[in-house]
Amino acid sequence: MYGFGQMINALKQSPKTIVFTEGTDSRILEAASRLLAGNFLTPILLGKPEEVEAAAEDAGYNIRGAQIIDPENYDRFEEMVELFCEIRKSKGVTPEQARKILSGGNYFGTMLVKMGVADCLLGGATYSTADTVRPALQIIKTKPGNSIVSSCFILVRPAATGENEVIAMADCAINIKPNEDELVEIAGETVKCGRVFGIDPKVAFLSYSTFGSGKGEDVTKMANAAAKAKEKYPDVPIEGELQFDAAVSPRVARTKCKGSAVAGHANVFVFPDINAGNIGYKIAQRMGNFDAYGPILLGLNAPINDLSRGCNAIEVYSMAIITAALA
Repeated sequence: MYGFGQMINALKQSPKTIVFTEGTDSRILEAASRLLAGNFLTPILLGKPEEVEAAAEDAGYNIRGAQIIDPENYDRFEEMVELFCEIRKSKGVTPEQARKILSGGNYFGTMLVKMGVADCLLGGATYSTADTVRPALQIIKTKPGNSIVSSCFILVRPAATGENEVIAMADCAINIKPNEDELVEIAGETVKCGRVFGIDPKVAFLSYSTFGSGKGEDVTKMANAAAKAKEKYPDVPIEGELQFDAAVSPRVARTKCKGSAVAGHANVFVFPDINAGNIGYKIAQRMGNFDAYGPILLGLNAPINDLSRGCNAIEVYSMAIITAALA
């Protein structure tokens, strides 16, 4: 896939450490074994050492070189409790409450990132998306200037030229009905993420209308969001509102929006809501033969990413590389 070789080379030059919150899961162990064999990313596996090692041995995976941390026997646990209470003091969290909360791998792992023990985190093999995002919002928080956490999917398929076609779609997983300003933020973060994969961004704010051909509240929202994004990111080619055919087909673009630098050539797609985004990326994945990587969480102070509970070990491995590359 385009970008993976470059990301691995970068990680070899600047090694990172990644927390896996589900250390005994066979998919995590297989991915950790592959990462260790590549010698470019160090896994931290959460769980009781004897249970993690037994699970790896039973499955036949070599995890020698991985760090295994047991949340119940961590020598910096009281330091972690104190820091968590400070972070959550506005909610009146007591040390007793903090100890209970931090017994969960999702919160414990996120605190390891906060404390600088790890550079990033990948969870969700058994946790829900909400259980991965909630600790990230409470502990890692959004970057300065960002108001939300959003997400994008990177989609890849072989092109006729022999190189891979790489596109980005957002937000397909987190924000249900983003407003104009949130859409602008989603676009900006997706552009940054896309560039990690070598995307030279051309951003389309999608709608059922092209340049006012349709009317409605959602049309106005996307047109206004595109205008705001152009003002905020003057060096990024942005257009909207556009129908999908006008965004990707040069022939249609010549008819519907002649002279646009984006129309007909868009590779970053901003959807009006989660319904459109989630349906859109899955159509591309299932009917367009794209490989889909994500959801990649955007806007946080450190990379925290979520896996699908139906993921396989290859997806874990790929998402680990992506997550570390964003650190």
